[in-house]
Amino acid sequence: MPMSRCVLAICCLAVYSTATLSESGGGRVHPAAELEAVYTATLFGFPIGHITWTIKLHDNRFTAAASGSTAGLLRIFATGHGNAEAYGTVSGQRPRALDFKVSFTSGSATQDVKIAFSGGKAKEYFAPPPKPNPQRVPLTDAYRAGVVDPMTGLLIQVPGGGETTVPAACDRMIAVFDGHMRYDLRLAYRRIEQVRADTGYQGPAVVCGVSFTPLAGYDPNRYAIKYLQAERDMEIWLAPLTGTRLMVPFRFTVPTPIGLGVLQATRFVWTRQSGHADAASAD
Repeated sequence: MPMSRCVLAICCLAVYSTATLSESGGGRVHPAAELEAVYTATLFGFPIGHITWTIKLHDNRFTAAASGSTAGLLRIFATGHGNAEAYGTVSGQRPRALDFKVSFTSGSATQDVKIAFSGGKAKEYFAPPPKPNPQRVPLTDAYRAGVVDPMTGLLIQVPGGGETTVPAACDRMIAVFDGHMRYDLRLAYRRIEQVRADTGYQGPAVVCGVSFTPLAGYDPNRYAIKYLQAERDMEIWLAPLTGTRLMVPFRFTVPTPIGLGVLQATRFVWTRQSGHADAASAD
């Protein structure tokens, strides 16, 4: 996995794609509540990308869509853009993935990846097919079980009652399958911070440390994999969606060899069915 893809996938919420939802009775969720978020990605303080992210909830279903592109100095070295959409349910202890599709363009190359979840397992489809790599750790069916896609993995459901901006929000391991690779993201509580978007949410955020453990579908000789596996200073800052048990990223930081990569929300507006926009409320 090249470093440019690491920054986009890990630091930049993985600029992914729009999906045609195939779950029976699926189609678009008519939202009872909706998040509109805009993020700016910076590296060493310089802008490198922008991402928009929407989440729509109705009953126990969700759709999440993101689009993004490189910006600023990064465009001198490489251009990229992509979009994504995930569909699933939020019943039970954690969100469950049903469909996910990615379209990513870097320079003149484009790749589409779709993941369908059925019977507790994920099945991936590529266009065009990935090139064979004999160094890659085999991705067996066992690694496709009990997983979520990268976008659904960013929806953090906090158990229990009361406030969600608590240390327990970080107490979890997320089993992620992105179509290429199976990896774990382990979160651990660090602290509570006060955050403020230019438009929308202001209030507390739970800061979790993040550790990355690749399991299958990756080349262990790749520098980016080794770097992320050894990194212990990555952080994800979670903000609440008022009236739910869900937390979603407000800020993400990851050190890189050339400076600190930061993805931070500049707009974070959560609107419920009543039409009330939670622009400045805390959970």
